[in-house]
Amino acid sequence: MRALIESARAPHFPAEIALVLSNRPDAEGLRFAKEKGIATAAVDHKIHAGREEFERSMQVLLELHRIDLICLAGFMRLLTPWFIGQWEGRILNIHPALLPAYRGLHTHERALADGVKIHGCTVHFVVPAMDEGPIIAQAAVPVFETDTEETLAKRVLAEEHVIYPRALERVARGGLRIEGNRVLSAHASAEAQPNFSALRVPGPLPEEESA
Repeated sequence: MRALIESARAPHFPAEIALVLSNRPDAEGLRFAKEKGIATAAVDHKIHAGREEFERSMQVLLELHRIDLICLAGFMRLLTPWFIGQWEGRILNIHPALLPAYRGLHTHERALADGVKIHGCTVHFVVPAMDEGPIIAQAAVPVFETDTEETLAKRVLAEEHVIYPRALERVARGGLRIEGNRVLSAHASAEAQPNFSALRVPGPLPEEESA
């Protein structure tokens, strides 16, 4: 969320962070957003009778603030098909793995257990199925033999902060289209495009890590 807010402050960024909405009234992100002069709101899911009532309360606030796009960041609740249907093609999420691998939780732990050599993160459009949906951007990071969950998570998080603002910028500029489960540039043929919209791999590894 902080990376999105900071990136959107650039003069030519095509989107404005108009509202930070949380289901936790004590969320640290609300305080940060207020300090930056951004409107905030909390819809506590615990006081609602069910998921649909909770989401309808969110929908009222989103409409009130005339929101066009939703970026999920640390939002750990599954959204209903009804809510996603209201925002089809307009909800972005970031996941700490190279989807479709490692959907769900504990992605770094599972990647280390499987002995993979490449891990990363994915920005995608949200669909009713968990951690699925057309991929907008991905970033890959190397997995070192000395990695722990914490060190791997830190390396992935650094890339999340890079690709999420870039993905939002691409979507906000309106230069993308969705065909099936693929995200393509609006004016290019499918044959001319790779299976990902963007792939960022960090620069050369330090000698002590690449040896």
